Amino acid sequence: MHIAIIGTGYVGLVTGACFAEFGVEVTCVDVDEEKIEKLKKGIIPIYEPGLDVLVEKNQKSGRLHFTTDLKSAVEQALVIFFAVGTPPKEDGTPDMSYYEKAAKDVAEAMNGYKVLVTKSTVPVGTGRWLREFVTKHQKVKTKFGVVSNPEFLREGAAINDFMRPDRVVIGSSDPEAIAIMKDLYRPLYLIETPFVITSLEAAELIKYAANAFLATKITFINEVANLCDAIGCDVHDVAKGIGMDNRIGRKFLHPGPGFGGSCFPKDTLAFTKVGDLYGVETLIVDAVIKANQRQRELMIPKIEKLVGDLKGKTIAVLGLSFKPETDDMREAPSIYIINELQKRGAKIKAFDPVAMEEAKKHLSCVTYAKDEYDAIKDADALVIITEWNQFRALDMQKVKSLLRAPKIVDLRNIYEPADMKAMGFEYVGVGR
Repeated sequence: MHIAIIGTGYVGLVTGACFAEFGVEVTCVDVDEEKIEKLKKGIIPIYEPGLDVLVEKNQKSGRLHFTTDLKSAVEQALVIFFAVGTPPKEDGTPDMSYYEKAAKDVAEAMNGYKVLVTKSTVPVGTGRWLREFVTKHQKVKTKFGVVSNPEFLREGAAINDFMRPDRVVIGSSDPEAIAIMKDLYRPLYLIETPFVITSLEAAELIKYAANAFLATKITFINEVANLCDAIGCDVHDVAKGIGMDNRIGRKFLHPGPGFGGSCFPKDTLAFTKVGDLYGVETLIVDAVIKANQRQRELMIPKIEKLVGDLKGKTIAVLGLSFKPETDDMREAPSIYIINELQKRGAKIKAFDPVAMEEAKKHLSCVTYAKDEYDAIKDADALVIITEWNQFRALDMQKVKSLLRAPKIVDLRNIYEPADMKAMGFEYVGVGR
């Protein structure tokens, strides 16, 4: 089977490389000529563990191709995936201009039956719109199927998420299109992956609802952590106690400075816009958005309480990306926290294993260190914002000798308060 992926961003590139690994002939299309030329040379524009190896392997095998020639890719393909960006506009609704442009180009290039699959996160009703829009703009009138196939890829674990997913959602009213999609995902039947076959609208809503629920769970444990700080107990004990209830589950019960990234902030806001469109109040998700912003704000007095007046102080920051194993700085809590520390007169010396180049686009007047210990040297306090593995076992005696004062604000709770105090540190976590 030949497929085309329109868009070589995070979702498109991972999807294309993984389908090629399944043995499918894949052509990835992008309008960015420079990006395509780099991809042809094996230069990956994003950081995702294992992706460079997968791309190189499947390029060499002849199954994975990169081009700017959308017409040729569409003509050869049976299945065409839309994986273009849908960034939020100022009012929180998704910007569908890239998607509409791709849909128009695909419609004009179609030369026979195609299955048009939306991977991009799009508003409910996009599938119905796509059918009408493509029908209107086809140069050669031909039948086609429309499918919503949302992605659930976690940055830093995307390849495993694609190869061994919790479920595959296929939304369509076209039996032929559904059969073709099942055939495309046939390798996953061997590992008994559950398939959810549903309507276009339900599939579109599943993506928003899943991310909104996970964001709610994170926000809930953050509020529990704030309560634990006031009471004087440990949020980890509370999280363990409630997580053992199978109705609740253990995952996403890790407190911190609030969620960030390309999905949760955008999709929670988009979820509320869907509610507005259909006249349904989304009180819970509205509160999640508000509480998540407040969580970031609450980290500042936590730091000030430990460090004191921040004016003229040097703060070492470890971790800048919104989560480990990615260089993604979109909506990263570090941006808000560093900006607020700087407003109070603090000097920032930061280190992140992969995100420092990307961070330079979002932060100014930050000194970037060569490693974690270089960042810590002569700092008045250490603030841990992202829980990269290499920060989990720091040489604490070395850390103590490098700091001007033995003060640590651990916003990811990767160390034990009792251990830190026993070593002579003034230590603050979240809800501990």
